[in-house]
Amino acid sequence: MYYDPFVLPFTIGLNVLCIYLAVTYIRWIRGFSRADRHTILKNMVSLKTLKACKEIFLESLVHHKIYRTSPFLGYMHMCFGLGWFLLIVIGKIESLVYHTSLFNPPYFAIFFRFFHPANETFPHSELFAFLMDLILLMILSGLALAWIKRLFSRIVGMKKTTKHRPFDKLILSVLWLIFPLRFLAESFTSGIRGGGSFLTHTAGEFFSHFLPLEALSYPAWWAYSSALGLFFLLLPFSRYMHIPTEMVYIFLKNWGVQQGRKFTAISRFQLYACSRCGICIDQCQLGTSLNMKTTQPVYFLKQLRHHEDYSQSVDNCLMCGRCEEACPVDLRLNALRLSQRKDYTHINKDTYKYVSIPRFTPKRIAYFAGCMGHLTPTVIRAMRQLFEKAGIDYTFIDEQQGICCGRPMMLSGNYNAASIIVERNRSAILNSGAEILVTSCPICYKVFKENYHLNLQIMHHTEYLELLLNQGLLHPRQSDLRTVFHNPCELGRGSGIYTAPDKVLKAVSQKIPTPYDGKKSLCCGGSLANLFITPTQRTKLSEDAFNAYLAYKPDTLVTACPLCKKTFSKNHHQVPVKDIAEIVAENC
Repeated sequence: MYYDPFVLPFTIGLNVLCIYLAVTYIRWIRGFSRADRHTILKNMVSLKTLKACKEIFLESLVHHKIYRTSPFLGYMHMCFGLGWFLLIVIGKIESLVYHTSLFNPPYFAIFFRFFHPANETFPHSELFAFLMDLILLMILSGLALAWIKRLFSRIVGMKKTTKHRPFDKLILSVLWLIFPLRFLAESFTSGIRGGGSFLTHTAGEFFSHFLPLEALSYPAWWAYSSALGLFFLLLPFSRYMHIPTEMVYIFLKNWGVQQGRKFTAISRFQLYACSRCGICIDQCQLGTSLNMKTTQPVYFLKQLRHHEDYSQSVDNCLMCGRCEEACPVDLRLNALRLSQRKDYTHINKDTYKYVSIPRFTPKRIAYFAGCMGHLTPTVIRAMRQLFEKAGIDYTFIDEQQGICCGRPMMLSGNYNAASIIVERNRSAILNSGAEILVTSCPICYKVFKENYHLNLQIMHHTEYLELLLNQGLLHPRQSDLRTVFHNPCELGRGSGIYTAPDKVLKAVSQKIPTPYDGKKSLCCGGSLANLFITPTQRTKLSEDAFNAYLAYKPDTLVTACPLCKKTFSKNHHQVPVKDIAEIVAENC
């Protein structure tokens, strides 16, 4: 039996951590609804589990999404995640080959270089020694990058990094000590007894020339074991709770558990799965344009987790989704914030009684302009022209009167008020007898798709225009107009529509590619979701976003949202701002 008292700190810490995690996760899972538990059981034995395992490998170990943001950051996180994982796995295999038993204690593989005399050989012992040194070197290089990131964040591609509580600084220091202490313990032992490989053997020989290794070796193993044990004990109460929690969350979301509008058990998993990597900070335009430093998700979730006051940060968000798109753990950041917004508007079924539900002659196509559509009549005019040119007979649902689709109220947290609006609009839409509902407003589009439960096809006007082009009902000519495209938040990141507007715009103009295409589109600043910023601050957001697109010297800035057009149009003295429907109408 291999045993030494120095293994106790590691063993105690690991056992306490495992018990704590088991009790905590069981308690959280018991909070799931019966429907969610049924969904988990139904999908547990399926390909979705393999998909979750793949995602855990890519995001929890390799950190694929972080690599796309910054190769330096990706490598740094991979060194800790994948490196530590490989140390455990390769170390376990090595101990099994040496010991030929599945039941050796967990600490045996961790402290193998202490228990394994260097003069004993076993199959592939030199290969194992080389691999373990190589992995340790990789982790130490990641640790060096972590130090650089903390001191000079811009070098690794981050303008700003997260601020830590004193407790987080303590456990961060403990984490940073673990692998240097392992390096010293293995090197000192190698300097006394030989063994090791290119890293620890070379270091051991070097240290042996001027250090009393016999006196230092055993305390080094105690220090290494104590650092591991202390890290395990502190982990549940620190940011590093994300390490086990994000893996459980990845399984749960792949098994079909979704974040709803209320804070539930899956919300708690997400809350603790946030690694506070800080990637969301640079994505937030409130930070880059307005220098707001505490409203980003990493801080909001920290406030929520530690029961701090979040009354300002909960409302101070554009809900643009840039942070959510960049989040390496795929947390539903907008929904988590919405779950904490208060439902304070009080309306009833009689509030909108003055808006009658019209009767329509049934037609296959129905058009819904929405509030902002009526405030930007040039978009409606362009759609009328295009319907006419394509020979489409359609119903204009809110031509004479109408009410908001309800999504702005949802974004402010007022779901009760929104539900009454939804039912009234839903009746009007169903009365039209249409098979396809077309809207120019991405805000309306998203809420129609997600909350109206309509038994008909819903299309944003960019999708419908693409359909008309494919059917040959519109005959565009490609002009020499140089355009850049601003994909609205609710259309792109919110609804996943990227191909249709790109294809349509390229058919009628010379589209200039920019770094803000697709998922990296900037928010126009006109978001109806932010209840905190002032009109002056909103204008600053809009101007900064507009100027970012203007840097590519377009003849026209094109968007696909009436609200975005209206917001950007304040800057039209520099470059015209048009809806994509207007560009198509002008070139058909």
